[in-house]
Amino acid sequence: MMQMKGMRVLTITLVFTMLCGANILTSCSTDENVVEPVKKEYFKSWNNCEALYALKEYVEDVTNPKSPNYISVDDRIATFDMDGTFVGELYPTYFEYNLLEYRVLDDPSYRDKAPEDVRQTAQCIRDFVRNGTPLPSHFDMQHARAAAKAYAGMTIGEFDAYVKDYATRLANGFKGMTYGNSFYKPMLEVFDYLKDNGFTYYVVSGSDRFICRALVESIGIEPNRVIGMDVKLVSRKQGDQEGVNYTMEKEEDLVRTDSLLIKNLKTNKVLQISQEIGKVPVLSFGNSGGDCSMHNYCLSNKLKSAAFMLIADDDVRDHANREKALTLATQWHNAGYHVISMKDDFITIYGSGVEKVPFSF
Repeated sequence: MMQMKGMRVLTITLVFTMLCGANILTSCSTDENVVEPVKKEYFKSWNNCEALYALKEYVEDVTNPKSPNYISVDDRIATFDMDGTFVGELYPTYFEYNLLEYRVLDDPSYRDKAPEDVRQTAQCIRDFVRNGTPLPSHFDMQHARAAAKAYAGMTIGEFDAYVKDYATRLANGFKGMTYGNSFYKPMLEVFDYLKDNGFTYYVVSGSDRFICRALVESIGIEPNRVIGMDVKLVSRKQGDQEGVNYTMEKEEDLVRTDSLLIKNLKTNKVLQISQEIGKVPVLSFGNSGGDCSMHNYCLSNKLKSAAFMLIADDDVRDHANREKALTLATQWHNAGYHVISMKDDFITIYGSGVEKVPFSF
């Protein structure tokens, strides 16, 4: 009997020793027989701030099964705008605008083929970037129509490669950073935190869906969680036939057309969220008036919800209009959104080795 007891004690000791040696523990105390789980540090790129406190308090509350505000994993849906929310947008304008300018005015494979209205749109971007000439009113729609035409005829694979190739270029206005890695490091930590707390997050952007997919692939966001501007697609041999009348062949490519389906801004974001996700988000992140509808939709949820707006108020580490940003901060506070200050709340924006420099043309 004594031998059996000794064996049990030895077995327990060995198991405990193995656990202590594993990385899943923070500490093992043989004196108190206490095993403590590792506490992951999520927000190394953040200062202590109201917005971060609000986010953590919210997540801790809705993931606590004992809380009256508990939200099941299936309903933990978060939506994120892309440009200016977790990807840089001030170099000196949106990535997709820069891409169209290059495609139409500089790309030798296309520049002589661009229709006149597409060329005019690209020139508006160039004049804005180089001379500060204001863009025409409702330029977002003008750009969307021009972009649909500029990439028409490309297969999905060809367009993906085209975007990724351009994204390898050094981001205008920065040293040590390409367009393809111009992510806000603190916001990537938010993704990590939400994922580990059972949230599913979606990118809901005004930019082209396939541009967004190409850019976020490197940070592990699956293409089925990306919503953006859309153009009509057809199969390679479909021609003018409607899809309902045509049977696609094996190994037949999908091709972009010049037909714009939707520019995913403002209320269109809400419509797309409803159609593609099928649930009202409980968390929403954005940076501009184009995201207010998405935020308000989120805040209409009967479940506990919260919305966050980033303001580009850091004119030292980023290209920003601080005066405009502070005005927006007041507007967003009054709308019931939590405000994230890139200047005050972020220890770093793009990470070490990245330096703001003058724009080059």
